[in-house]
Amino acid sequence: MFTGIVAGTGKISSIAGDDVIRFVIDFSSVSTDGLVTGASVSVDGVCLTVVEINPPEISFDAIPETLEKTTLGSKQVGDSVNLERALKMGDELGGHLLSGHIIGMGKISNRVAGDENLDLMIDCPEKIMKFVQEKGYIAIDGISLTIGEVNEGSFYLHLIPETIALTTIGSKNLGDSVNIEVDSMTQTIVTTVERILEAKS
Repeated sequence: MFTGIVAGTGKISSIAGDDVIRFVIDFSSVSTDGLVTGASVSVDGVCLTVVEINPPEISFDAIPETLEKTTLGSKQVGDSVNLERALKMGDELGGHLLSGHIIGMGKISNRVAGDENLDLMIDCPEKIMKFVQEKGYIAIDGISLTIGEVNEGSFYLHLIPETIALTTIGSKNLGDSVNIEVDSMTQTIVTTVERILEAKS
């Protein structure tokens, strides 16, 4: 499990493989103390398993399904990614509980930058929008955020300076894709209500 409180960013050192793709990520800005092979790490919101440790470089493997359904499939060497190590018992829960299972991708359709703030509009499929509500929680590229205004097929994010400084989201541009995860409680409630209404109709 994760919290969506990004520990820092890492840079992709290498990408190799034909079917299963190995990503090597530089963790210079994120602690690797106690990290072991088999541990889970959120990489831009995607839960990946550590397969090799050569500090500060950590390696992960991604299967075709992961590459197809997340932004990892379009990453290149030199790209930065958000990093969060798995939640441990006793850790403070500063964001909201996340599994690292991406439900789909959205696309940035509007970007308004202020002196210290940033507003982004995210367009996303209907299958995701049914889980989106104003002031609800959402994870974008592994960052726990509060949803702003919601329109048909899109929603706004209003970002504070600390989030912009500590994550990759400030470098996102129009047309860029982002990974989306909605908290499991919201998904369960909406899906249950849909099932009940369908049974009654």
